[in-house]
Amino acid sequence: MREQVRQQFDVVHEKNVPMKTRDGTTLYADVVRPDIPGRLPVLLTRTPYGKDTSMLNNEGSAFFLARHGYVTVVQDCRGRFTSEGEYYPMVNDIEDGYDAVDWAARLPWSNGRVGTFGQSYMGASQYMMARNNPMPPQLQAMIPVSAAADYYQGWVYHTGGAMLWGWAVPYAVLKGRNTLERLGRDDLLAKMDEYVEQGTNFSQPLREEWFRHVPISDWAELLKETAPYFEDYINNSDDGEYWSQVNVNHNAKNISVPMLHVSSWYDIFLEGALNGYQSVKSDSEHTQARRGQKLFIGPWGHLFPFVQPTSQGTGDIDFGPEALVDLHDLHLRWYDYWLKDFETGVMDDPPVTVFTMGENRWQTLEDWPPPNANYVRWYLHSDGKANTLNGDGSLSTVPPGDEPTDSYLYDPDDPVPTLGGANLSIPLGVQDQSPVENRQDVLVFTSDPMERPLEVTGPIKVHLWAASTTPDTDFTAKLVDVRPDGYAQNLQDGIIRARYRDSTTTPTLIEADRVYEYTIDLWATSNVFLPGHRIRLEISSSNFPRFDRNPNTGARFGDDAVMQTANQTVHHRGEFPSHVLLPIIPR
Repeated sequence: MREQVRQQFDVVHEKNVPMKTRDGTTLYADVVRPDIPGRLPVLLTRTPYGKDTSMLNNEGSAFFLARHGYVTVVQDCRGRFTSEGEYYPMVNDIEDGYDAVDWAARLPWSNGRVGTFGQSYMGASQYMMARNNPMPPQLQAMIPVSAAADYYQGWVYHTGGAMLWGWAVPYAVLKGRNTLERLGRDDLLAKMDEYVEQGTNFSQPLREEWFRHVPISDWAELLKETAPYFEDYINNSDDGEYWSQVNVNHNAKNISVPMLHVSSWYDIFLEGALNGYQSVKSDSEHTQARRGQKLFIGPWGHLFPFVQPTSQGTGDIDFGPEALVDLHDLHLRWYDYWLKDFETGVMDDPPVTVFTMGENRWQTLEDWPPPNANYVRWYLHSDGKANTLNGDGSLSTVPPGDEPTDSYLYDPDDPVPTLGGANLSIPLGVQDQSPVENRQDVLVFTSDPMERPLEVTGPIKVHLWAASTTPDTDFTAKLVDVRPDGYAQNLQDGIIRARYRDSTTTPTLIEADRVYEYTIDLWATSNVFLPGHRIRLEISSSNFPRFDRNPNTGARFGDDAVMQTANQTVHHRGEFPSHVLLPIIPR
């Protein structure tokens, strides 16, 4: 290894450089390279949003990395903007990604060593390159940012089987605009504008009536030209072979490349970084890949900026000056080590870096999940009236005795509204949850105030014993940090569709009024409950439009035009000890 030396160069911008895929389709890329002689490592990203748009910002990643001695390639995915072919998300990015790496390694400015970069879809397309077996031999370093590794349980649907409704439909509409432009369908472009509040971008969601439109299967017809793949999403509501092809965790043993997985606590695709890191580190057959996995989690929402992500950018909370980091610098340390053989110190750092909210500080960990976490059960208690934040629900480490049940009516026509969270296309991040906690269909369980700081860092699961009067339904959970002034800060949330309580691949309906154990995955967080703060857990059956509404009928997903109400009963006593399992870090 050599000592890291950073230089900056003028750059040359080559436009519309063609590449032929193995099936003869021509894809086009822009190349930004240092204006110096010689061959250099290449950094590749592949986008469905238009490379020309990416190139409008000459302070963006492609130009920044090129100025620091890399040939950067920004390629339009198949069927998008300048590239030929038909667009089908992720599936085509597997072989096309392999071909793009092989082509980039042979460019006249390349020394044959290739890395990848990119955020969101451009992060997911990196994970798709890792689905190749074997992976491209020229590929030596990757940094997937804000991307799902499991396309079923992290992008279209959610862990627990509900569709990410507030994201999936607006996103299909957004990307469909280019599809219709390529087809010359100005009539449908005008029709699409009826779906949204103003124009079509990530911050402008569907009109309320379109979010609520049923049956869901109608969207297959509405989007048949705009996003024809959406019908496949609806028809494959169970996990299985269709989704396995785009699940990088299923290929972890074959992954041979070091990866820096980057995400944030309020990122809709947090699952990808957490599971991608764990699956490759534990399952890869390649020593360098196992040793070369790093995880970096900040406090932001999705699409955080690379240069000094804002300390605020996640709803109501300002996470302070410590949240300001330069991710471009982190990228250079990674690439310079793996692609230029510079000693940057990046591999001397502990493998995991996370931002701990509450105390608003960064900390490093020896692994994920944190090896020193103690998993403590915080049990649900009440005298049968836990409805609303003014009810008698409580949360403690004392196991329940012979306690009455709590009940509420879940009406899909009047769902609990989404207030922030790990969203995209609808408002995201931190919001005060008090408005939804005033609803009768939300059970609220709150601890006593903390006497000393309590750190929760790691994965979180709720084990809920509950019954319903319907053959299928949903149960939701939300972990909340309640400040002394009453502000209820959402930390993480999750959902379980009753039919998927045992398996997302083999659904089974439930018997009316029978008590089942449901496991609700809240993914993970890192938060210190400060003195005077309280831990709160909300239990309900909807979080809309973040998740689609369960119509409670037990019919095939998407078929229902009419919904029915469900009477829900939550148990917490010796036989049915409902609780949230929190990873407590000893102090």
